[in-house]
Amino acid sequence: QYYKIKHTKLQIPVSFVLASSTRAEASGQVQSLKDPIMALAGLRVIELAGLAPAPFCGMILADFGARVIRVDRTKMAMTVDTQARGKQSVALNLKSPKGVAVLKKLCVQSDVVLEPYRKGVMEKMGLGPDDLLKENPRLIYARLTGYGQSGSYSKAAGHDINYLAMSGLLSMLGRSSEKPHAPMNLMADFAGGGLMCAFGIVLALLERSRSGQGQIIDVSMVEGAAYVGSFMWKSRSIGLWNHPRGENLLDGGAPFYDTYRTSDGKYVAVGAIEPQFYQQLLQGLDLDPADLPAQMNVSDWPKLRQTFTHVFATKTRAEWGQIFDGTDACVTPVLSPDEVVSHPHNRARGSFLKDAHGEISPRPAPVLSRSPAEPSLSRDPFIGEHTRSVLQEYGFEKDQIEEFLSAGIIECKEAKARL
Repeated sequence: QYYKIKHTKLQIPVSFVLASSTRAEASGQVQSLKDPIMALAGLRVIELAGLAPAPFCGMILADFGARVIRVDRTKMAMTVDTQARGKQSVALNLKSPKGVAVLKKLCVQSDVVLEPYRKGVMEKMGLGPDDLLKENPRLIYARLTGYGQSGSYSKAAGHDINYLAMSGLLSMLGRSSEKPHAPMNLMADFAGGGLMCAFGIVLALLERSRSGQGQIIDVSMVEGAAYVGSFMWKSRSIGLWNHPRGENLLDGGAPFYDTYRTSDGKYVAVGAIEPQFYQQLLQGLDLDPADLPAQMNVSDWPKLRQTFTHVFATKTRAEWGQIFDGTDACVTPVLSPDEVVSHPHNRARGSFLKDAHGEISPRPAPVLSRSPAEPSLSRDPFIGEHTRSVLQEYGFEKDQIEEFLSAGIIECKEAKARL
């Protein structure tokens, strides 16, 4: 039997929906099936533990209702997954053939496998996509790597800065006359990696609702980052990126698209590109356009920046907020992570959440009208916290689980979880 989501052709097995609802009721996330069902409710995801992009992908899926089971290695003191919201943890010894066999059973009974290993690692364990899709043709097998599953770099190590460099974007990022600068590890790891992977999974699930077939998703963070930066390629011909790094309209070159320090040591962001917005910026700064060079006279941008820098330094950030709030000057405060919750706009929308420990994090985006995300606000799982319950759910007998435990094939940490 299948549960059909209204206005779509997507069908989810009733057993999955019921199981998901029951687990959610137990955790206090939802009350019953009469409540709105989240968009990915009923989907079971096996996430092989990794760093940054894969955990982010898994968290997105969990936030929107998927059952995400993170498979951790045994004998790990603590997890490095800071994006484990709403997930469960199973700890397996993947150096043991029996541990691999357990993982295989979990994978073939799930909807999605998310693996972040280098090319060939899963194949060596007999858990490559060919092996798993043979047993479960509906499986979505997502492979998230830096360089993808083919090409001369496919087996090479790397990090966000390397993928960003290979994408072509890094060469365009940074201030004028300075070396290229990587803006944290957001563009390749998270935008080009985790987010693109989640998007690919949802696309594959949608296609599966029509064909009944799973498929392999090859996510390259190089290609993902480049795709996120499509605008930079597609807009070069119209003059947006025809100057050296840091001297263009949107990369810090324009004085009306930059940040400025205020008298209290804080900062405001200015994005007054269009003439009508720029006019309101000058009005708020009490500057006469007749005394200034033309807005788009690139050679005079350094002089204009000096003027803006001097004026913004005469008032506090709050004072500038009183002047510019309610206008179209495109001037906003640069908020710290500790300030975002209390800002009136973010507070009105509930844009940020506080978990059970008071830790702040962004609310899942986008907001869906009928099936919004309901992220867990409880603490992240301990490694192996759900090993026993998950294995029982996937058909392992209690005696078999105890044998695995005594042989070191699995780890169970329920007792620690109750402390």
